[in-house]
Order: sequence, then C-alpha cells, then structure tokens
Amino acid sequence: MAMPPYSEDPEDSRPYFQALRGLADSLRAQGIPAENLRHLSMGMSGDYEVAVEEGATIIRLGTALFGPRP
Repeated sequence: MAMPPYSEDPEDSRPYFQALRGLADSLRAQGIPAENLRHLSMGMSGDYEVAVEEGATIIRLGTALFGPRP
C-alpha cells in the first residue's frame, strides 16, 4: 500500500506509485510468487486516476463517495 504526501496536484503522486509498482515487479523477478503480489493498493480520491494508470488494483475513495470530513 502506498499513500504519498498530500498534494493538490495528482501528478505529484506518480513517482511514489511508480516506485511501489517497481518494488512489486522487482520482488516478482526475485521469485516471490505472483499470487502474493497480485494487488497494488495505492491512490485516494484526489489521485486515484494516476494510481490506476500506474497499476493500482485497489483504491480508496472515501472523500469522493462521502464528501470531505470536517
């Protein structure tokens, strides 16, 4: 799971998502069974589109679904 620092610009999250995807790819290349690495949990309401572009299979959309918190 990756949760990058908050930013108004979703593109600021891309390097973090790329790093997590790269880590998962590296672990697969080292022989970690793919079934143990089938999900990449990254991206929230503000940056989920970038996360999906970078391979996210699980995203968190609380604010998009329920609105901002007080």
